[in-house]
Amino acid sequence: MDIAGITARLERLNPTVAATAERLAGTIPAVRARLDKEYERLLAGLEGSVKPYRGEVASFPRLPKRGVARDEILRTVQDLAARERPRWRDGLASGAVYHGGDDHVEFLSRVYAATSQVNPLHADLWPSGAKFEAEIVAMTAAMLGGDDPGRQIVGTVTSGGTESILLAMRAYRDRARARVRGRVTRPEVVAPTTAHVAFDKAAQCFGIKLVRVPVGADYRADVAAMRRAVTRRTVALVGSAPTFPHGVIDPIEELAAVAAERGIGFHTDACLGGFVLPWARRLGYDVPPFDFSVPGVTSMSADTHKFGYAAKGTSVVLYRGAELRWHQYFTATEWPGGLYFSPTLAGSRPGGLSAACWAAMVATGEDGYLEATGRVLETGAAIRDGIAAIPQLRVLGDPLWVVAFASDTVDVYRVLERMTRRGWSLNGLHRPAAVHLCVTLRHTRPGVAERFLADLRASVAEALSQPTDDRGLAPVYGLAATLPFRGMVRDLLKKYIDVLYRP
Repeated sequence: MDIAGITARLERLNPTVAATAERLAGTIPAVRARLDKEYERLLAGLEGSVKPYRGEVASFPRLPKRGVARDEILRTVQDLAARERPRWRDGLASGAVYHGGDDHVEFLSRVYAATSQVNPLHADLWPSGAKFEAEIVAMTAAMLGGDDPGRQIVGTVTSGGTESILLAMRAYRDRARARVRGRVTRPEVVAPTTAHVAFDKAAQCFGIKLVRVPVGADYRADVAAMRRAVTRRTVALVGSAPTFPHGVIDPIEELAAVAAERGIGFHTDACLGGFVLPWARRLGYDVPPFDFSVPGVTSMSADTHKFGYAAKGTSVVLYRGAELRWHQYFTATEWPGGLYFSPTLAGSRPGGLSAACWAAMVATGEDGYLEATGRVLETGAAIRDGIAAIPQLRVLGDPLWVVAFASDTVDVYRVLERMTRRGWSLNGLHRPAAVHLCVTLRHTRPGVAERFLADLRASVAEALSQPTDDRGLAPVYGLAATLPFRGMVRDLLKKYIDVLYRP
């Protein structure tokens, strides 16, 4: 019997018992060998999708003895880009590409080409880099409640939402350590189970204990449960606007009030919603308070490379007050290489991406963001209502444009697999088992929403008629969702990363 065949027997194991059993099993060579064989079987069906060019395109596991002609290299890169363009261009991907218009992409490419050598680490050589980043931060802050003269909202440009979250959590940790009274040696951050996994990464990197709190039946953070989870070691609370899995907005105002009462920080993760919700409110949508207009919110993350329509590789982390931002900075005064400082995790950074981000924001303007947001939310509503009309499916929560759906009558991972075969790239979710689509401008093109719903109805019908098909992603998602041996799931994910790095 393979791993998938025994999961039903293991689902009810106590987590502590499961962890002990897993450690013991891992010490038995025969068991270890069987597990490795099973991992390879599960990954074999996925390798082709991430390594489709083997045997077709020149491979370089070692440096060529002589450099390849630039024209030939350009032809290869352009050919690969052309092969990969249709799926995201035609709106078959969840998130991933948020604008993608030909003119917009060409414009950003020209900006990047002109600034590809800019490195913000050397502001004396490239003061333009400092200009671009300072204005990106200022524009984002003004959009997110920082336009009130009484609020000093500051921040930095980062490489993405994960770095923004990492930096904010490090700032809270170091601020707590620096306080003379109530020194915190074992800092804790309290977050809903739905908060982005980047908070787990921050906890792992910076020695923080992340306390995950179950959400309510509406998939929003449970304020009372979050309050009970706060201890004298808590340095910050977290909420999302919206959550990545289900697209719902946590009760930020109430959560931030809890943080303010306890004298600790509160971070709104608006990586997905930072460049949507302000404009949605102006368009008349019911958007609850989530930004710096809420007194207890002390930091935020917002991704410019999502609905800010910048090129991939930029985000913004914001703070209420310069003192908190100081705890994010790195400085070194005794290094023989000289005085050194950097505002973020990286030293040298691609200034061309910051320039392209600045250009995207300035070119889009308020009118552009309003128009784009209106299209995204209208399409999101049509897709949400269309999913709700499929008898076997149910929409989770009350989302605006990140729409998650589950089922009580069909294996939703089988549905996901059949959508994948039809060309769609959607996100599989856990706890509960579900799938989501993050609507972007690519989905607002004529016919895309209709195609999605038609393909979804057909996929549900197929999953009902062929419930035991073990090809593709379905058995992997099913295994990860039910197997209590989490170390095995972690091993499977690491082995998948190994596959990505096989030449």
